[in-house]
Amino acid sequence: MRAITFGLVLLVAGPASADECGDLIGRVAAETGAKLDDRSRDYARFTADAETSLTLSCAAPHPSSVGAQYRGANPPEAYYTLFGQAGHAVTGVAAGTVAAAAHRAREAASRLRHSNVEAGGATITCSVTRKDTGDLTLCAVIETSDRS
Repeated sequence: MRAITFGLVLLVAGPASADECGDLIGRVAAETGAKLDDRSRDYARFTADAETSLTLSCAAPHPSSVGAQYRGANPPEAYYTLFGQAGHAVTGVAAGTVAAAAHRAREAASRLRHSNVEAGGATITCSVTRKDTGDLTLCAVIETSDRS
């Protein structure tokens, strides 16, 4: 009986959670078409195009998040579409909802330097930095509700 119980614990806790980051990496790559550049146990970096990159953090038990970085102060619509797709892959929140919230957060960040918007069980946060090396727009979507 002990062996059966131990086997059930491994079946429930083992393979399903064994490589959650790997599963999220696969979903982000599939939904966005971004190229995986670097990966560790709890982090991944992707290139989407010459100006846009994605970063994924998946350190359980903390909430997972995905960020999109754009070299410039005014990202094109394709940035928001990509960010929405990546956000959907990680949080399950509809891509359009994530993209619309990112527009609002980015607009507020242009005035306030940093802004958060709640949308569909996730927090979308954006900031705009202006440096000598060039402007940078950073947005991230962070899980705030249970996906189960």
